Amino acid sequence: MKKFGLKLVLPGLTAVLACSGSPPVRVEDHVREIEAWRANRLERLQGETGWLTLAGLHWLEEGGNRFGTDPSNAIILPEGAAPDFAGSFFLESARVRVKAAAGADISLEGEPVEEREIHTDESGEPDLLRLDDLYMYALVRGDRFGIRVMDPNSTVRTDFPGLDYFPIDYTYRFEAEFIPYDPPRQIPVADVLGMVNERIVPGVARFTRNGQVMNLLPVINGPEDRHFFFIFADPTNGKETYGAGRYLYADLEEDGTLIVDFNKAYNPPCAFTAFATCPLPPKENRLAVRIEAGEKKAADH
Repeated sequence: MKKFGLKLVLPGLTAVLACSGSPPVRVEDHVREIEAWRANRLERLQGETGWLTLAGLHWLEEGGNRFGTDPSNAIILPEGAAPDFAGSFFLESARVRVKAAAGADISLEGEPVEEREIHTDESGEPDLLRLDDLYMYALVRGDRFGIRVMDPNSTVRTDFPGLDYFPIDYTYRFEAEFIPYDPPRQIPVADVLGMVNERIVPGVARFTRNGQVMNLLPVINGPEDRHFFFIFADPTNGKETYGAGRYLYADLEEDGTLIVDFNKAYNPPCAFTAFATCPLPPKENRLAVRIEAGEKKAADH
């Protein structure tokens, strides 16, 4: 696996970092935090059901949808990874049901599956079906229902060269001012499929870099959610970083603290696979300044 050395931007090494807009933090603590984050990021990406395993995204038609490796199926699975005909998914009045073919080894949480309704990702964690080495689950995007297929033996996963990053730079770590909206607003967020969904925005995160004020809108899953998701773009996109933008999470603490650390900016799944449905940065989150921190673009992207 390709290795990338970690460089540290330190204009004069000090025991404590106290850059503008960021609370004091020890140099070694910040480095360890980012190194641990990067290790966890790579582990999740390369996991048995990580984004590198995606091997198909199939949209369901109302009624029965046969699946297996035979080309006559509506859902064609990777060659040699499953029976010619392994079963059918049924889409019926916005519900998804799976029925296994005789002899097909389909299971859910270790229990054999013959026929049952399955939960989609709309309800949170979807039911993850296993078929031999493959995994499958149902997803919802707007009014469309689909089946995502994951293959842990995919060469995208097994031959993955690793991740590349900008040097760790504490000047991209900010204690942002969070200005809440009362009530929360909704904004349209498009995705790579061309679909547009309304997303909840609880307020605006504001911070200053080199005297320039910057604003970012986080989106959340529900009114009580304090795990903020930032979808942003900047002038590094298409050059050093992925062309469609990057993602970043930050938690709003009980005391109102919001640490926005661009060293934790990362590529969307679409940087690695054609089978993802990534949301794109809203116009409000297209920054005019370069963010030279976080994950760089993946190979061939």
